[in-house]
Amino acid sequence: MTSRLVEQLGAQNAAGSTAAALAGQIRALILDGRLTVGERLPSERALALELRRSRSTMTRTYSLLEGDGLVTRLHGGSTRVALPHAGAGPRAEQDHNAIDFSIASMDSTPGLYDATVRSLPRLAALRSTSGYSLRGLPGLRDAVAQHFTRRGVETSADEIIITSGAMSALNLVLATIGRRGERAVVEQPTFPHALDALRRNGYRLVPTPVGVDGWDVSHLTDLLLHGRPHLAYLIPDFHNPTGATMSDADRARVVSAARNSATQLIVDETTTELDIDRGWSPLPMSAFGPDVMTIGSMSKIAWGGLRLGWIRAERSLISRLLATRPSFELGTALLEQCIAVELLDEMPSLTAHVRSRLLAGRAAVAAGLEGIGDLLMPHSPGGLSAWIDLGAPISTRLSLAARDHQLIAPPGPRFSTGGVLERYLRIPITHPPERTAQAMERLRLAWNDVRDGAISRADDVADAAVI
Repeated sequence: MTSRLVEQLGAQNAAGSTAAALAGQIRALILDGRLTVGERLPSERALALELRRSRSTMTRTYSLLEGDGLVTRLHGGSTRVALPHAGAGPRAEQDHNAIDFSIASMDSTPGLYDATVRSLPRLAALRSTSGYSLRGLPGLRDAVAQHFTRRGVETSADEIIITSGAMSALNLVLATIGRRGERAVVEQPTFPHALDALRRNGYRLVPTPVGVDGWDVSHLTDLLLHGRPHLAYLIPDFHNPTGATMSDADRARVVSAARNSATQLIVDETTTELDIDRGWSPLPMSAFGPDVMTIGSMSKIAWGGLRLGWIRAERSLISRLLATRPSFELGTALLEQCIAVELLDEMPSLTAHVRSRLLAGRAAVAAGLEGIGDLLMPHSPGGLSAWIDLGAPISTRLSLAARDHQLIAPPGPRFSTGGVLERYLRIPITHPPERTAQAMERLRLAWNDVRDGAISRADDVADAAVI
C-alpha cells in the first residue's frame, strides 16, 4: 500500500531526486499543509522501498528535515511532522510584510456597514427567542430560495439550510451521507480544503481533469457511469482555480450520468457570482435534476469575515441534515443571518462591486506577468484566480523561492491529488491592484532565483489555509 507521504509527493516527482531535493519536496508539503503537524511519516526502510532508493538517501533526507525543525525523530521509533520554533525580531517583521497569495478573497463590500446597521432592528426583534437557529431564519431561507428561483430553478425555503460558511455546509453534508472507503470524483485541480474534508471522511479520491478551457466531460461521465462513485464534488461556475465555466449542455450530461450511476452530486457555487465579462449566465446544475445538492456562501461576494453559507437539497435530505447538525453545531449566528438578508436584497450592487474589483485585479496580474519570463495570462472571464502554466514542473521550487521574498504562493500540487500539477501556479485576482503589483514583483524575483538555480531555505511555516 502506498503511504500518504508518497501519494502526496507523487512517485514520479521523487524519482531520481537527491536527498536535498527530496527534503525540499517534503518541506513544501509541510509548508502548504498537505502534511499535518504530528502526522507520522514512513520509516526510512519503508520509504526507501516505496521510492526504490537507498536507505542512506532516506536517512539523509530525514536528517535534513530534522535540522530544519520540520520533523522529530525518535531513535528506533517514529518520524513525525513538526513545527519549527519561530525566530524572534526580524522574522516577525518579515511575517508582517509578507503578501499571502494563499488567500483568494476580497475585502468587504462597501455596503456591508450600512447592511449591518439596517440589520440591527431585525436582530433586536429576535431577543425574545432562544437564539438558536438550526435550520436558519425563515426570512433568510426565503431570500436564498428566491435567489435560486430567479436563476432558473424553482426553490422553496423548505429546501434550504443556512450554515456557517460553505466549508461548514460541506462538512455537514459529509457527516450526514459520508461513507468511509467509498470513491469520490473530484476535479483536478480543485479547492484544497474540499479534498482535505473528503479524505478526512475516508473517501478514495478519483480525479477528473479541468483546465482553463474547461472539463473533459467524456472523461467525467465515463468515471460516473463505469466507476459508480458514491459522490462527486464539482465547481461548475468560475471553477477554483482555473476560472472555467461548464456549459448548460455539459451540465445536463453530467447530471444525467450521476443519476444513472446513483452518484450524489455536490455542487459548490461559492464562486458563481464572480463574473467579470463571461457574457452569458448558465443555469444552476440543480435545474437539471432535483437530487443535485448545492452549497454556497456570502464570503466571496460580501466578505470572508461574514461566515454564512447554505445548502439547497431535497426535503428528505434536508431532514437528515437537520438530524445530524446538532452533533457539532447548533445553528448559524443570528447577526450574520440578519446582515445577509439585507445584502441579498442588494445583489445587483454587490455583483457590480465584485466585477469592478476583479477587473482591476485581473489587469494587475496580467501586467505583472508581462515581466516574468514567457508566462502568459490565460483567459479569465471571472472567478478568484488565474491558473498559470509555468512551462516546466517547477511550481514547488518557485513557491519555496517566493517565501524568501515574503510571498506565500501555494504550488500547483496543493490543488491536486497525488502530487501532480507541478507546471501550474494559482495567482489570485482578488487583491487590490497596488498589492498585486508588489506581489508580482516578488514573484519575478523568485522566478529569477529558480531560473538561476538558487536554493530556498524557507524555515518558517505560514498559515496552511488556502482560500
